[in-house]
Amino acid sequence: MQYEAHMGAPRPDDRAVGRDTAVLVLRQSSRARSLYADMVIRQALFRLSQQQQLRSIATTNPVARSVSRRFVAGETLHEALEAVRDINAQGMTATLDHLGENVAARPEAVAATDDGVHSFRAIQAAGVRSNVSIKLTQLGLDVDPDFAFANLSRIVEAAELYENFVRIDMESSEYVDRTLEFFARLFSAHHNVGVVIQASLYRSLSDLEQVVKAGARVRLVKGAYLEPPAVAFQRKEDVDANFVRLSELLLVQGRYPAIATHDPRMIDAAKDFARAHDIAPSGFEFQMLYGIRRDLQSQLVGEGYNVRIYVPYGPHWYPYLMRRMAERPANVMFVLNNLAREVRGHRR
Repeated sequence: MQYEAHMGAPRPDDRAVGRDTAVLVLRQSSRARSLYADMVIRQALFRLSQQQQLRSIATTNPVARSVSRRFVAGETLHEALEAVRDINAQGMTATLDHLGENVAARPEAVAATDDGVHSFRAIQAAGVRSNVSIKLTQLGLDVDPDFAFANLSRIVEAAELYENFVRIDMESSEYVDRTLEFFARLFSAHHNVGVVIQASLYRSLSDLEQVVKAGARVRLVKGAYLEPPAVAFQRKEDVDANFVRLSELLLVQGRYPAIATHDPRMIDAAKDFARAHDIAPSGFEFQMLYGIRRDLQSQLVGEGYNVRIYVPYGPHWYPYLMRRMAERPANVMFVLNNLAREVRGHRR
């Protein structure tokens, strides 16, 4: 009887193993649900960013415009330069982005080009430390590639005149080939132009090797666009692994690379790799977005690293803001809490 009872009853260590297994299963299940929820939120926000009607409503709503100021420096160049001045005072540099993309008419593209050219004069006059980032679809790439290239050339030549630098932002995967083609054509004559590589795309290792071989400056990002499985990693772990792989290549072979991330794990990986390979902090920089992880920005400066802040401005902030929330769903709650606070304030 004692033998049968002993055989039929779970031993204390068996119960402990069972509890541990159950806890592990629950944690994995919870993590899977969280990842799935984040994916659903990201997809919804990306789609909302493309809705013209919602864009019109948001950009004319005073409450929404007020909330956007956490992530957008203002609607005018003057406001953006004041934000850059404050960033410089904290020991960081900046890159200005006059928001706008996928313009459909030549006059809009010409106006964006004029703004880009003028920004270098304004940067010098203000005495601030900043360069400029530009999107090719803002310069008319969807209208006429030759027209867009001429506009980009004007901006790069203006930057050269003022001894400054232009970063060509990378857009969705359908624009990668044309962006790299434009960059290569310009870089052969102007070395004050750089480009962006997205770790989310399968092709990025090959692209990065070619750009690094040319001796160009590269900003590495994870990628802010919703891409299909045919061209991009779908799991965050895979994007992160590729980001680390590409950042290590950049740190060893790149020309003053920019590691653009708010992910502490990616930042720590870059710092550890640089130390292990005797790469001085002055040999690269971290880049972060205006208004995001200000604590981490200050921490990196305090540790002696170069930090550059991406400073967006302009009235066309809606798609940018939606992508920022999609990249980091925690930003959604920040915006919703501030929106509720703003609404309550207007009702008083």
